[in-house]
Amino acid sequence: MTTSDASRRLADIESRFDRAAALAARPAGSATLIAVSKTQPVEAITPLIDAGQRVFGENRVQEAQAKWPALLEKTSGLALHLIGQLQSNKAEDAVALFDAIHSVDRPSLIAALARAMAKIGKRPACFLQVNIGDEPQKGGVPTAGLAALVVAARAAELPLAGLMCLPPADLEPAPYFALLAKLARDHGLDGLSMGMSGDFETAVAIGATHVRVGSALFGPRA
Repeated sequence: MTTSDASRRLADIESRFDRAAALAARPAGSATLIAVSKTQPVEAITPLIDAGQRVFGENRVQEAQAKWPALLEKTSGLALHLIGQLQSNKAEDAVALFDAIHSVDRPSLIAALARAMAKIGKRPACFLQVNIGDEPQKGGVPTAGLAALVVAARAAELPLAGLMCLPPADLEPAPYFALLAKLARDHGLDGLSMGMSGDFETAVAIGATHVRVGSALFGPRA
C-alpha cells in the first residue's frame, strides 16, 4: 500500500464517519478511528502513518513489542491501543507500551493493571470489555457482572474510560451497541469502544467514541 492509497482509504473512512455522525446529530470528529494493525507488517503500517493516521490497535502484547517501539520513536504523536485479550502476567508490559487497554474483563486483571501502573508510573485509559451477547466463547464480563466489575475498577483507581464490546457475528449489531450505550450511561461512563469495518457507521450513529477498523484500511488479511 502506498501513501496515496492509504490517504484515499483514510479519507473514505473519515467521510463515512462524518456522515454517520451527522445523521445522529453528533459533531464531526466525535469518534476516534483506531486503525487495527494486528498481523500487519511495519511496511503496511508506515503508509497510514505518513497519511496522517495516529491511533493504532494491536491484539497481542508480544507482537506490538516487536514492531512498535521503532515506529513510536520515529513519529511523535502516535497512540497505541490494546484491543485483544490480556493475560494478567502481561499487564506490566501492556502498561509500559500502550496508551489504552480495551479488554479489561476480570478482577484479577484489574489488580494486575493497578500494580503495574503504580510500579511504572503510567496510567493507560482502561475500557471494561462486556460480553454483550453473553456468548460462552467470547471474552468480556457478562452483562450481569458488569456492575461489580465497575466497582472493582473504581476501587483500584483504574483510569476508567468506558466500555467495549464485540456484538454477536451475523446478527444486527444496533441493539447490542444500544445496550452498551445504556450500560455506560447507567454507570456514568462516557467512552464506547464499539464498531469495526463492517458496522462502524451503525456504531458511530449510536454513540461510539472509539471505532476499531482493520480490513477497510489495510485490505483483507492474508
